[in-house]
Amino acid sequence: MVGQAPHEPSELSDDTSPPPSFSTALSYWLRLGLISFGGPAGQISIMQTDLVERRRWIAQGPFLSGLNLAMLLPGPEAQQLATYIGWRLHGLRGALAAGILFVAPGAVLLGILAWLAAVHGDAPVVAALFDGFRPVVVAIIACALWRLARRSLKSAAAWALAVAAFAALAILRVPFPLVIGAALLTGALTARMFPGLFTFGHGGAGGANPETDVAARGGDARRLVRLILVFAALWVGPVALVVGAFGTNPWAGIAELFTTAAFVTFGGAYAVLPYVAGEAVEHYRWLSSGDMINGLALAETTPGPLILVTQWIGWFAGYNQAGALPPVVAGVLGAALTTYVTFLPCFLFILAGAPYVDRVSRNATASAALGAVTAAVVGVIASLGVYIGRASLFPDSVRGDWGPDAFALAAALAALGVLLFTRIGIPWIVLAGGAAGIAARMVGLIG
Repeated sequence: MVGQAPHEPSELSDDTSPPPSFSTALSYWLRLGLISFGGPAGQISIMQTDLVERRRWIAQGPFLSGLNLAMLLPGPEAQQLATYIGWRLHGLRGALAAGILFVAPGAVLLGILAWLAAVHGDAPVVAALFDGFRPVVVAIIACALWRLARRSLKSAAAWALAVAAFAALAILRVPFPLVIGAALLTGALTARMFPGLFTFGHGGAGGANPETDVAARGGDARRLVRLILVFAALWVGPVALVVGAFGTNPWAGIAELFTTAAFVTFGGAYAVLPYVAGEAVEHYRWLSSGDMINGLALAETTPGPLILVTQWIGWFAGYNQAGALPPVVAGVLGAALTTYVTFLPCFLFILAGAPYVDRVSRNATASAALGAVTAAVVGVIASLGVYIGRASLFPDSVRGDWGPDAFALAAALAALGVLLFTRIGIPWIVLAGGAAGIAARMVGLIG
């Protein structure tokens, strides 16, 4: 999501308040899950203000260490940062509480909206609402692309990598995991030969708090192996149960696609969406491109990480390929399975990486590798913009008619202007787009 950049941390001492009780922390994590609008920048800013400055549950240095770790890992960085802080405060139960409650409110709300779209999507008011949502999504992606390119493409090498990633995806149809893997390899290989060619993150992690420094607690190979085995069992058990009970279609595909996506979601949800959308719409045919864009619009208006849009896809996958199950039951099951396999790896990454947080966040090779991925992600988001823009602004292009939809084009340009030149939040802009779609339907501008 596109959000305002988080403010610079104030000069704080590393003094912290006594750790809160688990019930107090639980209440906070639920509140955060309910108000976590504004994308990762806004969500991280909320935690900086609440947890570092106001409540002083964590010192500035460890907070930035956790942030660097979350940004180096695949997955939604704000949710993973919350998981890391929860782990520092209350161990495993704290990590689970923080990570789950960061996601749960948005997941419930998006599930209700998916049901509304699937069951009542043909209603004129609902259809008009989505007609207004879609061009706003084009504007959101264009704004994200502009801001990320301006911040990330600081060298000719970065520009070249962004263009190469765009061409690989949009023209050559190279699979997304290979594009990300190639970018990681490029950054790692150039780290020693050309230091500074690709840079990433916040620099040093800051001073650690010796009383809560998880690096000091250490971690060993046996712990890591045990952790991987536990998470493998947690993945295999529910997936095998669902596939065994209801067959492979669409359940095995859901598990495979969204587990793969969880391991390659570097650079935010926008980076992985072309891959997910292409597989869900064109390969599996779980939903239409219009339904996909509707889900992205609604994910922008709900709390939680944008990657929750995968839950929307899972809902439609189950609903549209329900088999012997009632469609709504299959939709709920598809959404639940998707959310489970999407976010389960996030907990593995944080719990495995936390003991090494300071070493990882200062590693020059890791920084260069992720810097290269950030540059490539600009090209990835550009390919997503082409995909979404074609479906939204040129809806008849699949039949060879490249005449634009006049209402959609005007709405997209208006939304882009608001995003670039005002500080109005994205949820309000999306809702305004929906209202414009209803108004346009009422006066006959759209059929």
